[in-house]
Amino acid sequence: MAEDMQQDIGEDKSLLLVDDDEAFLKRLAKAMEKRGFEVETAGSVAAGRAIAAARPPAYAVCDLRLEDGNGLDVVEVIRAKRPDSRIVVLTGYGAIATAVAAVKIGAMDYLSKPADATDITNALLANGASLPPPPENPMSADRVRWEHIQRVYELCDRNVSDTARRLNMHRRTLQRILAKRSPR
Repeated sequence: MAEDMQQDIGEDKSLLLVDDDEAFLKRLAKAMEKRGFEVETAGSVAAGRAIAAARPPAYAVCDLRLEDGNGLDVVEVIRAKRPDSRIVVLTGYGAIATAVAAVKIGAMDYLSKPADATDITNALLANGASLPPPPENPMSADRVRWEHIQRVYELCDRNVSDTARRLNMHRRTLQRILAKRSPR
């Protein structure tokens, strides 16, 4: 099985991982090396952009929110230097609006954390004709509703009254929903 996966990777096995969670970055780098990738890591947008400019990778996995900025800035550099690169954006803040932005800018796929090495490898190696297998634990209906409310709230510049009017719900109901943590 490992040999099949290495054949799927292709000639250029370079993979850039950009994430500011050092423990996650090390674990993911080890797991991806075991799958046949030649891994290079960056812990910030600045480091990711520098590596992408100097040695544009065949594959990349970028966290969306990093301490020094937005992972999409790294995606843009990779896309400019190497249009054929296969890029997956990861985030702990899964929101539909950011997924759309990531795909528009050139990411192939978008995964919410916690994503494991298998999910990431499947997303990186998926070809356009066949979709990767569905996630083992997809978002619940409550989570999808919460994501939609968050998206509209952001689009309304975090104006509760405007958001409540657009969602056709009472303002105080919306305030209660926004005060709670996101559902799993």
